Amino acid sequence: MARPVDREKRRDLAARAVDALAELGIDASMTQLAEALDIKRPTLLYHFPTKAAIAEQALQDILTEQAALVIERQEAVDHPIDQLMEQIRGVHEYHHGREKRILLLTQMVASAGNEHTEQIMKIGNMVFEARRQMMAQRLREGIEAGTVAPCDVDSLMYLIRCFNDGLIVQRVMLGLDLAPIHRFIWEHVLSPLKLEGGA
Repeated sequence: MARPVDREKRRDLAARAVDALAELGIDASMTQLAEALDIKRPTLLYHFPTKAAIAEQALQDILTEQAALVIERQEAVDHPIDQLMEQIRGVHEYHHGREKRILLLTQMVASAGNEHTEQIMKIGNMVFEARRQMMAQRLREGIEAGTVAPCDVDSLMYLIRCFNDGLIVQRVMLGLDLAPIHRFIWEHVLSPLKLEGGA
């Protein structure tokens, strides 16, 4: 009978493995990775038979942790437009100084093959999809109530996603200070959609 997997140990091992692969490069063998982690190769393979499995676990953990931080920030404000701005700030705050980690995971996903890529993308969507739907509903209710300017809600939600993901990449590539960009997004994209009145 197979021994049960210690979930906390698996999460910790995935996080350490990602850090090690950042140093070794994603082409490192599982043997090299085990050596870097100071564990036996069979132990590593017991928890993670492939590097794609490491990416799956690490990505799920990172996105779950990120979601918790962002939701806490969003729920601290009332207006759905303010909540979108807190989402942008929260995502970038969470990844600040650790952007290379998410880019490494993206590379691992891209090199994992179609089957693994689809599974990993499902994990990302699973973590955020319910929240996206809730935010879209809040925006639609705000439009109906007259507290959000009429707009294409689905396009706005995709735009927010582009801001979140794209600026992480740009901060790695160009070392951007995101504060002025956040101000621009607020002043020219989101603030005009915020109406203080209502029906």
